Amino acid sequence: MTKFLLAVHVIAAIVAIGPVTVAASMFPPAARRALTAPDDDNPAETLRLLHRICRVYAVVGVVVPVFGFATASEMHVLGSAWLIVSIVLTALAALVLGALVLPAQTALVEGAGGRRNTARLAMYTGLFNLLWAAVTVLMIVRPGSTTGA
Repeated sequence: MTKFLLAVHVIAAIVAIGPVTVAASMFPPAARRALTAPDDDNPAETLRLLHRICRVYAVVGVVVPVFGFATASEMHVLGSAWLIVSIVLTALAALVLGALVLPAQTALVEGAGGRRNTARLAMYTGLFNLLWAAVTVLMIVRPGSTTGA
C-alpha cells in the first residue's frame, strides 16, 4: 500500500503542481505584454488561460498533501522533522498562491493594475516556486532516508 500511496502522491505532485508553477511563472511576462497592447485580444486571452490553469490546478493540487499525509502515515514518519518542515512549507506555498498570486492575477485579468503589479506578482510567483522547490528537495533528500542517498 505504501508504494501505491507514494506513487499517487508523486504523480499528483507532477501533474497538479507542475502546471501551476509553469503557468504562474508565465503569467507576469504575459501580463506585461497585455499591458503594452491593450487593444490586442491575444495577450488578454493568454492571461485568462494562464489564470484558469492556475485556479484549476490549485484545486487539483489539494490531492498532493492528502496523499502525502496518507503516505507518511503508512511509513510511520508523521513526526519526522523533515516532514513537518515540508508540511509548513507546503502550507506557506498554498497561502502564497491563494492569498497573493491568484488575487493579483485576477486583478490583472480584470484590467486593474499596471506594470508595478506585474513585478510584484513575479516576486510572489518566485516565492511560491521557491517554496515548492524546497519541499521537493526535502522529499528527495529527506534526513534518515532508507534509500541510502
